[in-house]
Amino acid sequence: MLKDKVIISCAVTGAIHTPSMSPYLPVTAQEIATSAIEAAEAGAAIVHLHARNPQTGQPDQDPVWFKPFLEVIKQSSDVVINLTTGGAPWMTADDRIRPAVQFQPEIASLNMGTMGFGLFPMLNRFKEFKHDWEPKALEASCDLVFKNTYADIEHSLSVLSPMGVRFEFECYDTSHLYNLAYFHDRGLVKGPLFIQTVFGILGGIGAHPDDVMHMKRTADRLFGDQYKWSVLGAGAKQMKVVAMAAAMGGNVRVGLEDSLWAGKGRLAKSNAEQVRIARQIIEGLGLSVATPAEAREILALKGGDRTAI
Repeated sequence: MLKDKVIISCAVTGAIHTPSMSPYLPVTAQEIATSAIEAAEAGAAIVHLHARNPQTGQPDQDPVWFKPFLEVIKQSSDVVINLTTGGAPWMTADDRIRPAVQFQPEIASLNMGTMGFGLFPMLNRFKEFKHDWEPKALEASCDLVFKNTYADIEHSLSVLSPMGVRFEFECYDTSHLYNLAYFHDRGLVKGPLFIQTVFGILGGIGAHPDDVMHMKRTADRLFGDQYKWSVLGAGAKQMKVVAMAAAMGGNVRVGLEDSLWAGKGRLAKSNAEQVRIARQIIEGLGLSVATPAEAREILALKGGDRTAI
């Protein structure tokens, strides 16, 4: 009965885009909670969550910023909560893991390799900023290494796995799939692996259809039936990658973390708007959107009642 079910994840705010880029980007706890609940009502089975300082809009991994919106989401929705351990590229690995350690969610994201993470091209598109930190953070990404060493990855696995946390393995390039295979072969991660292949970030693989096919073929060869495939496309490529992957039997991720747009030159007014577009694509292919309960079964999650939220 789950064969034709597609899991939609929604990444609500992230750490890539800055408040000046869109008036619809959630910043405060209330905005993040409302946006996540609306996305779930539109069809997202999973919400992937970052926090921001409500005064400046800057990404912040202090659990104090997560707690208010997590409590509201938990009280208002059965959606699966996925907490970032990626945070932002300039944060330390210890800082990035703190919210997941405290709240023990059903899923936590886990970046599978060290990489460049170039956000500086956005300075060509956005010229006016509300906060001084915004252009500085974008410019700094030209000379920044997003550190995710084997020791960092193993530490996250060793701390969170005993809590029953499973992972959204974020793979930005082919090498990240091989890194995941290394940990899988050692028995440090077990199927079903939830592999999120990421397309279109400068520093990772591109978003051409050949790139999508290449990542899928590689994952098939390395993991066989031990994984569930999902995709996200950055920026304008978001829905093209969604459509391609859904047609190939994959799951999809949308949200304002990954793209601010709902069409050419048109800002998405909410995360729910992007979820509805993805849902239309999925259902147009004769497939069905998975509920949170179905996503829990597909991904073998522990259940919302076993978190510390």
